[in-house]
Amino acid sequence: MIFIITLSTFAFITLGVMGVYWLMFRPASAATERLRRMGETGGGATAVRAGGVDLSSSAASDDGMTALAERMAKPLHRLAPPSAAEAKKLQRQLMQAGYRSPNAPVVFRAVQISALVALPGLVALGCALLARPLDSALTWILMAFVAGFFLPRYVLRKMVKNRQQRVRWGLADALDLLVVSIEAGLGLNAAIVKVGEELREVHPDISEEFELTNLEIRVGRDRDEALRNLAERTGVDDLRSLVAMLIQADRFGTSIARAVRVYADSLRTKRRQRAEQAAQKAAVKLLFPLACFLFPTLFIAILGPAALNLIDSFAKM
Repeated sequence: MIFIITLSTFAFITLGVMGVYWLMFRPASAATERLRRMGETGGGATAVRAGGVDLSSSAASDDGMTALAERMAKPLHRLAPPSAAEAKKLQRQLMQAGYRSPNAPVVFRAVQISALVALPGLVALGCALLARPLDSALTWILMAFVAGFFLPRYVLRKMVKNRQQRVRWGLADALDLLVVSIEAGLGLNAAIVKVGEELREVHPDISEEFELTNLEIRVGRDRDEALRNLAERTGVDDLRSLVAMLIQADRFGTSIARAVRVYADSLRTKRRQRAEQAAQKAAVKLLFPLACFLFPTLFIAILGPAALNLIDSFAKM
């Protein structure tokens, strides 16, 4: 039985290494080679250097990584092709996590394939080295397969949640600076630019979002649409409410500075309520660690000597 597990593990690892080698160093097709030669003869492959960095080589390496990710993601697309709604949801989650590249879903699918293959392979190798029985090894391999399927999604959700928390923390400072900038005489677009510049070191996430909004406005997109895209990219409820308030104030011609100041006051009240809610939850969250770790230790320290005395007394009787 151990020989069968070792042989199957060796075959699995060998085939996996051969597959990765084929994905990375597979020769290009005739059409791809012809297009490459046409680009070289047309002078399109001229290297551009900026600050001592070869941009063409870096772009080529990025294209190579994207091509490798696409090749790795093809089997998963064939086995379980995502629907349009699922693909849109994945794109939105990656955008909220901070990955806005159009190739981000492909890379994520490649990470899923790698996790599905790597974790069962490592578990099978460990079971073979530890000489586990076949039924136990199959159980552990199945658990590793399930973990490899759900782990990338879980990590993505945690990244989205952490980034939304950072945006939520920086929103209060951004609103204060926005109020000061508007009351100083700047327009809304200039105030957004100012907030993005001033918060770049303290809150880089919200500064990046504001800078992207400013770029969208500068290229000719409507301010209402750019603000809606800001709320869609982050997925934060407070920022979505702020965007709705700014759009409404701009549409009806009311004072934006007064509206932002009122919303900043309500946001501070909401933050205080959230802090109070977290403080109320702390007692309930501490109950389980206290019951499992602290109380048994106290019982042993307090009742241990009495128990030893009782044991000695019963032994003498």
